[in-house]
Amino acid sequence: MAASSSRVMLGPLVAAIDQGTSSTRFLVFNAKTAELLSHHQVEINQSFPKEGWVEEDPKEILQSVYECMERTCEKLTQLNVDISNIKAIGVTNQRETTLVWDKETGEPLYNAIVWLDLRTQSTVERLINKTPGRNKNHLKHKTGLPISTYFSAVKLRWLMDNVDEVAEAVLTHRAMFGTVDSWLIWCLTGGKSGGVHCTDVTNASRTMLFNIHTLDWDPELCKYFDIPMEILPKVRSSSEIYGLMVSPHCLCVNGLCLQCLGDQSAALVGQMCFQEGQTACLLKVVLIYLFNCYLLQPVMSEHGLLTTVAYKLGRDKPACYALEGSVAIAGAVVRWLKDNLGIIQTSTELEKLAASVGTSYGCYFVPAFSGLYAPYWEPSARGIICGLTQFTNKSHLAFAALEAVCFQTREILDAMNQDSGIPLTQLQVDGGMTSNRLLMQLQADILCIPVVKPSMPETTALGAAMAAGAAEGVSVWSLRPEDLSEVTSEKFEPQINPEESEFRYARWKKAVQRAMNWETTEPISNGNGETSIFSSVPLGFYILGSMLMLIGAKYIAGQCPL
Repeated sequence: MAASSSRVMLGPLVAAIDQGTSSTRFLVFNAKTAELLSHHQVEINQSFPKEGWVEEDPKEILQSVYECMERTCEKLTQLNVDISNIKAIGVTNQRETTLVWDKETGEPLYNAIVWLDLRTQSTVERLINKTPGRNKNHLKHKTGLPISTYFSAVKLRWLMDNVDEVAEAVLTHRAMFGTVDSWLIWCLTGGKSGGVHCTDVTNASRTMLFNIHTLDWDPELCKYFDIPMEILPKVRSSSEIYGLMVSPHCLCVNGLCLQCLGDQSAALVGQMCFQEGQTACLLKVVLIYLFNCYLLQPVMSEHGLLTTVAYKLGRDKPACYALEGSVAIAGAVVRWLKDNLGIIQTSTELEKLAASVGTSYGCYFVPAFSGLYAPYWEPSARGIICGLTQFTNKSHLAFAALEAVCFQTREILDAMNQDSGIPLTQLQVDGGMTSNRLLMQLQADILCIPVVKPSMPETTALGAAMAAGAAEGVSVWSLRPEDLSEVTSEKFEPQINPEESEFRYARWKKAVQRAMNWETTEPISNGNGETSIFSSVPLGFYILGSMLMLIGAKYIAGQCPL
């Protein structure tokens, strides 16, 4: 982007911190035109201490934010853009990922437990077992959520039960809990020297501790999980000033206003989904989200979807709700094919590989690496590849991986159509995976409806910037429909007949059933906190059977000497 004199007089700018599962970005937008002026991105490392465990370093997350801010400001200065025109910063973040830190030292007490972590599977099983009728939806009337490893309350409960530093900090009233937004805002507004401990309604609604009707922490839910309310952040709206930046690392943004919005809700705002029935699909680097917006009243799903707070765009504004379908593994399939199997070197190579054959040749891939989320909520499922023949090669597997993303979206869309009773006529998409044109076409083919991709793919960060710029006291971005900029887009029309689509979808559903009930939901500990090999039912039966045969053989040999 060349520097020019016209860029000097851009008017108000608004920035966004987009802290996701795999990377952090800082982006700056023109508040009048919604044009993206500059950005910088830093990848985040994940650690896997045990099978099913996923963690990230809170300090690395914070440092990545500082680095992105500094590099972006440098780029803007090179473009002759006056960075003093940045009026506010919106934070959008990976939801559910859980942190606890010491408010006196400012130090994290453990790594961040990432949303797709499965270590709380036995905790979830115990909680479900004590509910009437072993009902995983026992809390849904208040939370809109099933009892699942996905949400923050069970992760926090695990930290309190298994990490001595966390338990001690809770007892001595030094502990602070939060999702990534709370951690970042607390640090960026001063940390132990007066940092603001807060979250917004969209992130709070993903904890299982928040009542989506009263829009506040629920004492009965906190008692159910035995979590003290004093460690929880204050809940705010998604568009108001929380505090001012205080950063010794990046002086160019000091004094700016901060607010936050969960990443998927930010994308709803960025795609301007402000009307009842509008639907947006987010094809993220890690997972799929599909939202169907409802206004003012939460609608409870009867088909495996979540009821969540979509946004609350102002302190005195009403909350808006959405039905949400979440799929744990989508774009992460690409990383798995690259890092674990080594059949591709880059994500763009996957598209070329799949396009070279144009079919999976009957191969179906269910990437249930962390169980199945919506609409099944089945933690015992595991990944499966089926329909293999001697003819199957890596190109067919690449195609099957892309199809898996589309089939999972179709399952959620079917559930939404059943809940709403109004079939969707087109799907708006966003996220890193939308750059894959083959995937976009496959999605239209599998859904049998057009797929609409915005020409500006950064709608998640844009939504966070819009909410920040619209906050009372900032007011540089209007969210009135007549003031919103027209977003250009590209439309992908279905190119196969519905009969073929239905046939392929039916085969996919058959593969999903094969992936079910692969693992027990309650691992057996060996006494040292390690999971026993007998937590896998098939493996347990195999080993037990083998032991019995060996004992029997030894006994027979003793009875019948040569």
